[in-house]
Amino acid sequence: MMPLSKSAFKKLRNIVGKPNCSRDKEDLVCYAYDATALSHLPDAVIFPKNVEEVSAILQLAGDEGFFVIPRGAGSGLTGGSIAINGGLILVMSRFTRIIKIDKDNLVAYVEAGVVTGNFHAAVEKEGLFYPPDPASSGFSTLGGNLAECAGGPRAVKYGVTRDYVLGLEAVIPTGEIIHTGVQTVKGVVGYDLTRLMIGSEGTLGIITRMNLRLLPLPETVGTMIAVFDEMETAAVTVSEIIKSGIVPRTVEYMDQASIQCVENYLKAGLPVNAGALLLLEVDGRVDEVNVAMDRLKSLCIQQGATKVESAETPEAVSLLWMARKSINPALFQLGPHKINEDIVVPRSKIPDMVKKIKILKDKSGLNIASYGHAGDGNIHVNIMLNKQDEAALKNANETIEELFDYTLALGGTISGEHGVGMTKAPYVGKEIGSVELNLMKEIKAIFDPKGVLNPGKIFS
Repeated sequence: MMPLSKSAFKKLRNIVGKPNCSRDKEDLVCYAYDATALSHLPDAVIFPKNVEEVSAILQLAGDEGFFVIPRGAGSGLTGGSIAINGGLILVMSRFTRIIKIDKDNLVAYVEAGVVTGNFHAAVEKEGLFYPPDPASSGFSTLGGNLAECAGGPRAVKYGVTRDYVLGLEAVIPTGEIIHTGVQTVKGVVGYDLTRLMIGSEGTLGIITRMNLRLLPLPETVGTMIAVFDEMETAAVTVSEIIKSGIVPRTVEYMDQASIQCVENYLKAGLPVNAGALLLLEVDGRVDEVNVAMDRLKSLCIQQGATKVESAETPEAVSLLWMARKSINPALFQLGPHKINEDIVVPRSKIPDMVKKIKILKDKSGLNIASYGHAGDGNIHVNIMLNKQDEAALKNANETIEELFDYTLALGGTISGEHGVGMTKAPYVGKEIGSVELNLMKEIKAIFDPKGVLNPGKIFS
């Protein structure tokens, strides 16, 4: 591939209009990084407004030989929207229409640049519910959520993004516009290209529009916290909750390091001396929720919780969730840089993984904080360090290697919702066999014969 030429740049401006395409340094810097804090300067940045413009851009990329890297809000945690080989950053921020919310059929038709939290508010205003809720929902976009198959706290009951996508419109690297899936609850005609696109991290096509499945809005939600002296006790409690037959919509946990950092950061009144904290929610009819909350409280106390407290007001609930969603920025008190992993293990193996994380922390001497979606086995393991310290970085990488090996030995996966991007690409072969990897590469080649779209992601 060639760097973006002056003639190609001029043609791009003719497609979208001069104000919507730039190669000014100050604009390039703004789109050079994502939430990993890794940075690679692109050759140019472009803001198309419709699917036809995206199609024309990709056709031009194939003809002129430059890379295209799709980008939503840049909230990804594995470098998926970074121009690691240069090229054109294609930003979807002008695709912001909620086209239709169909209350009769519980389907919404939306564009890829709609902010997830704004979509939540729009459908809830109609008495409906879109369950996927990544921690970044206040600024991440639906297109990015689909590209990464985002999860979130409510996945324990409701599943992840792919479970709510009926169909989509996308532009594949040849510039062809495709429409996949259905507008109905059922549909089994041909291969499931919709699911193939979801989680493909912008390597197979650029999603422009989607048909999303909705649910009726639950009548009420109950929220509580349970405080424990030991992280291991909290982990066992999670397993007991799952075995009990109660189906919470959320089972989140924070270890002591996370609790202390968030309290210093937010002053939310969290118990800083606690070994761990569980944030629990149930939803449904009022009578169902009341019974489930009583059962959860009793179970947590039986398992050794030192305190169980319900959030009785909307303000109290909001404060708890603000605390949970503040963990990421709060952890930088422990170090200037972060290695953030999102392993998943079978839920019955959570206590084993919690013990292993403690062993790794003691063995490495590193600042390691963990939190996450314990209800579905998804644990965010964060190593806080100074990456300029070569010895510490080597230690951290060896620790991550051991963490991944143990995760896979327990029957887990090295990424539950962050994707692979560039940061996890070196480890993919640990989880996926060579035959399966070759099939994936062949699929990539069919969609993208000239290799223009988001190079260097997933496959190292």
